[in-house]
Amino acid sequence: MQAFARLLDALSYQPARNGKLRLIEAYLRDTPDPDRGWALAALTGGLDFPAAKPALLRSFGEERIGADLFHLSYDYVGDLAETLALIWEARPDAGPPPSLGEVVETLQRATKMQTPAILKRWLDSLDATGRWALLKLLTGALRIGVSTRLAKQAAANLGGQSVEEVEEVWHGLSAPYRPLFDWLTAGDPKPRSNLGGAFMPAMLANPIDRCELETLEPAHFRAEWKWDGIRVQVASSGGIKRLYSRAGEDVSGAFPDIIEAIDFEGVFDGELLVRREEAVAPFNDLQQRLNRKTVTPKMLKEHPAHVRLYDVLWLNGDDLRALPFDARRVRLEAWMAEKPRSRFDVSPLVVFSDWAHLATLRESMREDGIEGLMLKRGDSPYVAGRPKGPWFKWKRDPMLADCVLMYAQRGHGKRSSFYSDFTFGCWRVVPSESGDKRELAPVGKAYFGFTDEELRWLDKWVRDHTTNRFGPVREVEPGLVLEIAFDGIARSSRHKSGVAMRFPRINRIRTDKPPAEADSVANLLALIGVEKIGRAHV
Repeated sequence: MQAFARLLDALSYQPARNGKLRLIEAYLRDTPDPDRGWALAALTGGLDFPAAKPALLRSFGEERIGADLFHLSYDYVGDLAETLALIWEARPDAGPPPSLGEVVETLQRATKMQTPAILKRWLDSLDATGRWALLKLLTGALRIGVSTRLAKQAAANLGGQSVEEVEEVWHGLSAPYRPLFDWLTAGDPKPRSNLGGAFMPAMLANPIDRCELETLEPAHFRAEWKWDGIRVQVASSGGIKRLYSRAGEDVSGAFPDIIEAIDFEGVFDGELLVRREEAVAPFNDLQQRLNRKTVTPKMLKEHPAHVRLYDVLWLNGDDLRALPFDARRVRLEAWMAEKPRSRFDVSPLVVFSDWAHLATLRESMREDGIEGLMLKRGDSPYVAGRPKGPWFKWKRDPMLADCVLMYAQRGHGKRSSFYSDFTFGCWRVVPSESGDKRELAPVGKAYFGFTDEELRWLDKWVRDHTTNRFGPVREVEPGLVLEIAFDGIARSSRHKSGVAMRFPRINRIRTDKPPAEADSVANLLALIGVEKIGRAHV
């Protein structure tokens, strides 16, 4: 556990990607099995400890120093693991600290009743850094700037392999990944990837704007609509049927209607949507089904899932990724033409003559579910990662609305000392005994879109204009207007305002605009209808 703690500590202070890569690679090379496998699982989000919930850990802190003092400390530090690690004192008679493998394997066997005593004993035996690492492991919120792909890249480097080779076998393995390390470090055969049932690393596009398009030859590219869902991969072979997210996460459990409709063998790239009859529903409808462990019959009926296919990667035993896009497209269309397939269709190509023509089509298409265009070279193979040149995404311009800052909350990690998470609202009219009056209704939250300098300015403004406190949250006077950019908007019964924004972010700080002139909820509701015609600043 101590070696893993030193790794997490070093990673948290290392800003450079290559520096992080070297640290992980050295740890995986020098650490024996199974600890290195459990560490890799932790770095890739593959560990879960249901009996060790954050609420249990907070209760440890409340018992140790009292509820009031603990919550004051937690509010100040901003991170549960760091707070508890700092207030806890090691006991010299607690015995030796556990290994990483001991922690994982013990908690996998322990009951909910046994877990608290086990955790307290380990906390007593570890130093401050070890306690912090243990608590980070339990909560799963490492926040050390390491992506899943970076951790896989470090593992791949051990054996001089590409990260794509590791990703192809990844879903056929389970922690602590002994076959993977035997292949990478001991010269054993490569683990079987179960092609078709396994995830194939996705090819991604680079953003592009109108000016950059002029440097490209229109005849070399094919255009298709960029649908506003989530990118998925449908994989099936040997009776194994799975639905993966773009990052390779198995999301099959939340979409049994898609899994049930798979009556083929192959791997297809596409967009997961909610579709009713012929119409693609807004992203908010799909969001109702995401991240669910179970889906009710009512949810399946009211929010029917659908996959719009972009590409075919593997079909009937043939790996098609090396073929040009045009050839893969022919295979995809021919396969779809064989028989009607419920829950699946092919994303249509957009016919255009030149970039000016395509720009006109892009601006005129305002249907729900479309957020722009994809451009793909006709001769491009399917290459994992984000290569520069073959594929581009040309999104629609965002919507804009002027909103009033209402609440602010401190962030986590490096932002724990700043108020960086902002809740904003718009005006609405509510009846009262003395007549109609205007009040602010929250319409969204944002924690990015600003520079470091703007963050420091916003933090100071929040501190200077606080009117009330609710734990880590500050209520502020309605005196600051923020221009909010967002990619879509839909009605929502879960929000008091009745609307939900998609990907809201702070576009600019409007110190020039009085709060009374900010937008209304009615303006946002009107946008839902306006979106099909054209985007505008409300």
